[in-house]
Amino acid sequence: MANPARMSINQATTREQHSLAQAIAAYAQAGVPGISIWRDKLAESGLSDAVRMVADHGLQVSGLCRAGMFPATDAAARQACLDDNKKAVDEAAALKADCLIVVAGGLPEGSKDLPGARRMIRDGLGALLPHALAAGVPLAIEPLHPMYAGDRCAINTLSQALDLCDDLGKGVGVAVDVYHLWWDPDLQVQIKRAGDRILAFHVCDWLVPTTDLLLDRGMMGDGVIDIAKIREWVDGTGYDGLIEVEIFSAENWWKRPGDEVVRTCLQRFNETV
Repeated sequence: MANPARMSINQATTREQHSLAQAIAAYAQAGVPGISIWRDKLAESGLSDAVRMVADHGLQVSGLCRAGMFPATDAAARQACLDDNKKAVDEAAALKADCLIVVAGGLPEGSKDLPGARRMIRDGLGALLPHALAAGVPLAIEPLHPMYAGDRCAINTLSQALDLCDDLGKGVGVAVDVYHLWWDPDLQVQIKRAGDRILAFHVCDWLVPTTDLLLDRGMMGDGVIDIAKIREWVDGTGYDGLIEVEIFSAENWWKRPGDEVVRTCLQRFNETV
């Protein structure tokens, strides 16, 4: 099992219970060493206050969520996206985040051109990369389950994400999220291929049945993913970074007290990860 000292909680896990300040305090009080921060919560607290709070509580920022969403219907919209992504890079640098998570984006409104969307993703990453390299912020491309190809992310396998890494070179890696990748028959091979380009590792579980494809992720151990096996594959690459618990759960975990959720995350991390 993974060492509890490697645990991080993605702020999405208690987003309905906690402001950023409350999440930082709750995770630190529970002995969780890391946090992954979402930009909407960051905007509410303010960057300078967030930087101070993270430092005061001794937390490591395993990631900032999120950059990306590159495909757009026109050049002006793509430029606005690039400007916002550069701001995200600057925020990640200020927080000393391990990486900036990139959710690449799906089809522009009215489009059915999936290859074209993927070209815009590659171009957007290429345009953002010099700013990220200058700031010292690694970009972690997170492939999402194919069910999100139309609206959230047209990069749907680890192989696709690694092809982008091969193309773009230094400064770009991947985030391995078991929820999005557990089904892939090529996963073990692609994790090995990723090697030291794995910048983040996210865990939760896939429930059967799943009642909502976005907001019904399971707590580790409640579903069908062999999380420990995938963690072994990831560790086999030499990855020794924090492991994020990231759970979107509108009808279950978001309705429970925050301290109960954090306590359960710790217990299940120790038992299943």
